[in-house]
Parts: sequence; structure tokens; C-alpha cells
Amino acid sequence: MTATTGLSSRPGSGRRHPTPRPSFAHLSRMSDDTGLFEHARHAIVRREHGYCTDDVARGLVVTSREPEPTEEVLRLAERYLAFLTHAQDVGGAFRNRLGHDRRWTDEPRLGDWWGRALWGLGTAAARSPAPWIREEALVAFSRGATRRAPTPHAMAFAGLGAVEVLRRHPAHAAAAALLADAANTIGAPGADPVWPWPQPRLTYANAALAEVVIAASQLRHDGPSLDDGLRMLTWLRDVQLRDGHLAVVPAGGWERGAPRRSHDQQPIEVAAFADACATAADVTGDPGWEVGVRQAVGWFLGANDVGTRMWDPATGGGYDGLTAHGPNLNQGAESTLAVLSTLQHARRWS
Repeated sequence: MTATTGLSSRPGSGRRHPTPRPSFAHLSRMSDDTGLFEHARHAIVRREHGYCTDDVARGLVVTSREPEPTEEVLRLAERYLAFLTHAQDVGGAFRNRLGHDRRWTDEPRLGDWWGRALWGLGTAAARSPAPWIREEALVAFSRGATRRAPTPHAMAFAGLGAVEVLRRHPAHAAAAALLADAANTIGAPGADPVWPWPQPRLTYANAALAEVVIAASQLRHDGPSLDDGLRMLTWLRDVQLRDGHLAVVPAGGWERGAPRRSHDQQPIEVAAFADACATAADVTGDPGWEVGVRQAVGWFLGANDVGTRMWDPATGGGYDGLTAHGPNLNQGAESTLAVLSTLQHARRWS
């Protein structure tokens, strides 16, 4: 690994460790010629659990973000794109689960995986250096962008794909309409400073909702107020800081007025926070949001509640969750992609 910048390995320890560059070794290990396997036991693929559109879409986001991808990373992006186009039906919905026997186990629907598929397709359409990937991804995105999901999270993920498309194709009408509807579905923050979040419960990938509102404020003339998105993200940042390090809302979520548990903290939450802070830094020019990205990187390197590293430098894989006793040592697709996504941001402010 090549060192780029230093961060503490343990809260308050004063020790410094270099931030690694993203390594795609474990992502390649988790992938085959069909797609990306969902689960691993430690670093070994569990093929019996098959593939899911959710993770393949995340894989397409991360591989498409690489500014100078290697041939292997570009091949991964092609496989992931082929998987998503196979999962999509003619009406723009997506299947989510494919067995190792290459048989789908569900019907096309508009769940979170639909939103994440559009996020992956939009990112590939906007950022891939390969024109054949950009062209096919835009076709599939445009088909899916005509649909609407009923849940804020699915719409938020789809909105992130629309953001990517609009940055490259500002006149893309379907992307503009999708982004507007995503921001409206998420809603505006409430007036109560104790709980300004638009929903009564924090669940998962929470920062993605704030990120969509922030981006929509810049890309839509009739979009939400930038202050709305920044207020959401500022509050989320503040409630997730503990003694200067990131302590994200755990897998069980956190409901207004209820006690908040500390574990299990999930890498996807940290990655979503890094994404949102990076977008806020770009939109506002406020270097304070760069600190949020560094805190997310620090969480993986050991600046967390347990003071333990949340990735395996020997494999490049990310650990599946932070428990009260340390990391869940399984290195599945979601957690590995969360590490990669966050380290991609770290390169910008090294």
C-alpha cells in the first residue's frame, strides 16, 4: 500500500498511521464472470449466498469513480454493468437476488436495489473513462429513471444517480425530474433543533438523504434550500461524534426519544457520511466538511469506539461491522466497498 496521509489509529492514542490507497484485490476476489458475491467468511467467498443487485450496484459506483482505473478495475465495471442490465426489466424495475446457479429468486421491483442500481448506472454514465460503458449505462439509467419508489431511501439512492447524470448531461430531463422527486420524498428538516431529521427514525445510510438535498439545491433551480441539506448533515454529524471520533448510528437504528445503542456500527453508514461530507465540501467550499471525510477514514483506521482497525490490509477487505468486542472479521462485499469508497475520498485531501 502507498501512504498518503496520517491519521490516529486509536482515539486519543497519539499514534499515527498512513492512510492506504484503495486496493481492489478483495473486490476481485469476491467477483467472478457473473457479478459480485454478497458474503464472505473472513476473506473467503460464500458462494451459496449468491449475488445481489444492491452490492453489484455499489461495485459499479466505486469502480466508476476510479480516475485512472487499471484493466482489472475496468473489467469489474463491465461485469457489474452487464449484471445490472440483466437484472433490469423492460419497465425499468430490477430484480435483486441471483443464486450461484444463475437463477433469479425474485421478481423485478422498486426497492432499495432499484435506487442503488440507478446510482451505479448514473455514476458509470457520468464518470467511466470507457465510452462503451458510459453509453450503455446511460440507456439503462434512462429506462429506470422513469419509475418512482415509495420509500425515501430508495429515492435517495436513485437521486444520487440522477446527480451524477446531471453533472455530465445537464439537460437530461428524466434525471432532473427524478432528482426533484427524490428531494421531495425525503422532505425538509423539522423546526425542532433536538430532532430536525425529516423522518422520526434514523435507519441506515442516513447521510445519503442529506446529500441528495444538498446536491438538489445546486442542480435544480426550483430545488430545496441548501440550508435544509446542510442542517440535516450538520445535525447528523454532531450526534455521531463522540470524543472527537465518529460513532455512527448502529444497525438497529435510532428512533426519536428512544435510547441509542452503540453497536453494531456498519461500514455503510461511515461511507455514506464520507460521501455526503465530500459533496458538502464541493458545494460550499467550506473546508470544515473535509474534516468529516477524514473522520470517516479514521473510523476505518481505528479512530472509533473500540480503537480497532476496520479493514484488513493483507486482503484489502473491509470488516462487516463494529461490535462492542471488536470487528466482525467477515469481509463481505458491502463492507469492502465501503472501505474503498471512503479511501477514494481520502486521496483528494491528503
